[in-house]
Amino acid sequence: MTGRSPETSLHRDGAQPPFPAGAPPRWLRILLPAVLILAWLTAAAIGGPYFGRVSEVSSNDQTTYLPSSADATQVQALLGEFTDSESIPAIVVFAGEDELTSDDLSALGDALDAATSVPGLEADVSPVIPSQDGTAAQAFVPIAEDADVGDAVEALGDTLRADAAPGVSVYVTGPAGFSADLVAGFAGIDGLLLGVALLAVLIILVLVYRSVLLPVAVLSTSLFALCVALLTVWWLAKADILLLSGQTQGILFILVIGAATDYSLLLVSRFREELRATTDRWAAVVRATKGSFEPILASGCTVIAGLMCLLVSDLKSNSALGPVSSIGIVFAMLSALTLLPAILLVFGRAAFWPRLPRYEPAAVSSEGGLPGSGLWAKLAAMVRRRPRVIWILTTLVLVAGTLGVTQLNASGVPQSDLVLGSSEARDGQEVLGEHFPRGSGSPVYVVVDEAQADAAVDVLLGERRVDSVSVTSADSPSGTMSVPDGGLAGGADEGTPAPTVVDGQVMLQATLDDAADSDAAGETVRDLREQLADAAPSALVGGVTATLVDTNDASTRDRGLIIPIVLGVIALILMLLLRSILAPILLVLTTLLSFGTAMGVSALVFNHVFDFPGADPAVPLYGFVFLVALGIDYNIFLMTRVREESIRHGTRQGVLRGLSITGGVITSAGLVLAATFAALSVIPILFLAQLAFIVAFGVVLDTFVVRTLLVPALSYDIGRSIWWPSKLSRADDRDAR
Repeated sequence: MTGRSPETSLHRDGAQPPFPAGAPPRWLRILLPAVLILAWLTAAAIGGPYFGRVSEVSSNDQTTYLPSSADATQVQALLGEFTDSESIPAIVVFAGEDELTSDDLSALGDALDAATSVPGLEADVSPVIPSQDGTAAQAFVPIAEDADVGDAVEALGDTLRADAAPGVSVYVTGPAGFSADLVAGFAGIDGLLLGVALLAVLIILVLVYRSVLLPVAVLSTSLFALCVALLTVWWLAKADILLLSGQTQGILFILVIGAATDYSLLLVSRFREELRATTDRWAAVVRATKGSFEPILASGCTVIAGLMCLLVSDLKSNSALGPVSSIGIVFAMLSALTLLPAILLVFGRAAFWPRLPRYEPAAVSSEGGLPGSGLWAKLAAMVRRRPRVIWILTTLVLVAGTLGVTQLNASGVPQSDLVLGSSEARDGQEVLGEHFPRGSGSPVYVVVDEAQADAAVDVLLGERRVDSVSVTSADSPSGTMSVPDGGLAGGADEGTPAPTVVDGQVMLQATLDDAADSDAAGETVRDLREQLADAAPSALVGGVTATLVDTNDASTRDRGLIIPIVLGVIALILMLLLRSILAPILLVLTTLLSFGTAMGVSALVFNHVFDFPGADPAVPLYGFVFLVALGIDYNIFLMTRVREESIRHGTRQGVLRGLSITGGVITSAGLVLAATFAALSVIPILFLAQLAFIVAFGVVLDTFVVRTLLVPALSYDIGRSIWWPSKLSRADDRDAR
């Protein structure tokens, strides 16, 4: 048989002709896969270079994602009109080992003047302001809005440290410093994240298939889908149709790789099954694609439906994730259903080399009982013996895991804790708070009608946690001026700068005693809003603290709104897919229980193992959307096969056969998805690290507990009634224990 393919060899042995009657002509068998592979290769080649260009169309500014009705958004829109600049302020903190002399302060001023030559810095740098204890000083340096904040902050710090006197430490903090931290944190998305995710998938595929070609084929399917998805998303973001951030980009990468690989594993599994019954690679691919089409389409549509529910979110960061990720899922499905079949048509049985599937039609036709005798057949036999005990014990264990949810702190985290690991901005904020009001450089902005300005000033000065109040003034060298003793309505003394008035409004700036991103500062902003609503109804409160408050409030509202919608949409899709009401309800409930357990365990791990400072309010929402939408995938893969087998063999036998047949592929798919989401933890951003653990742990839980034990045992115990009210619930007497 040297030089002959397995298909040809089998034909010459007289088993089965390689081209059955009715098969398409040879030229179509060659042309169709060639065209599909070439089309995907071309699209991927165009999209590949866009991996390094995402920063051109993305933004990590939280104000960008707030609803237009939020106070912080409206104030941010007015800020440029009052200051004639939309620069990002950096706060430079100088800390000396001893008291800073006048010569030291003069040298620091000269260093600041020299640093304005750094690209991206604006010229109107503030003078050096010494602290009351004399051992520190601060200055405010504006960074141009269109500058690369990360590069500008790094260059500013390096320049000042090079010119600083011995014993003087220099820190760059404030909004620009924390923005630079985020930029640096997301810097590894294009390279490190993608590399780690692909390597993890490759290792799992090699262990699963012990093949040379198949892991490459599956990875190519995932990577090509990602290239085309990124190309599409990039141009939509370029046209301002979609909003893109580093966070959304990272999730898109992981979601596409994980989903495309899962779909590919399902199709390859069916292809392997078909190769046992036929030697014709065309027939095997066609049957495998037909058998996989419905569960892949249902799975993809379920994920898309869940993600698109995010469109009702008040936060644009959430609503933007829906369509961005949905585009990724669409291309993951298309790639798995077109590119992978084309590759399998080219390779045929050789795709599994060196472990080629055996052609054994007699064994296939004789499998009336449980197929195979491996681990999954043994597990199915265990489910048959003790279904009720298994699902009750499993449920109790999962319920116990949900108890940890009470320890979940998802009320928000300070901006200084968003980046894991070392942070110059965080260190600088600590030093700043030791010598100055902690809110220095990040004031609370209050835009108010000029006629109500004095009432607003009284409210601000009456708040004990407000250190000082000033009013924006374009005539002042510093851009602000202290409120005159007689109040703004009384007018300023001759020669004193006048407040800037825009459309009858003035802008007040209140410096808080607490750090702008702290819980205490957030409470102060809430209190000020309540008091201003009575004293100065026209007042709008914005700034860094107000943005964080509005973001957290919007995230909390989103959780209560989106979670019920997602559950309802997914339940409806499952009802249409399984032609049943009872089965979808039970599947959704088991997935919801799995999510609760994942969140409970995650809360314990976050608090007592990783010692995280808390979690963003969006973390439970994102965890829910991904775990429910993706976790239901495995139930779809299982129950669609169970339904298919139930039609032929009865429900209880169908449950056991479905578990035995899909056990290997679903476990592999779960490991792949868990590994890809776990790869998010290589990006040192708290939100992504927490999401990585929640989804990875939840997917493993779904794969090895819910789908393996709970759902099969519960379905087996209920029997054919699981399909109520469809005709299958009134099946014949084959449905016996």
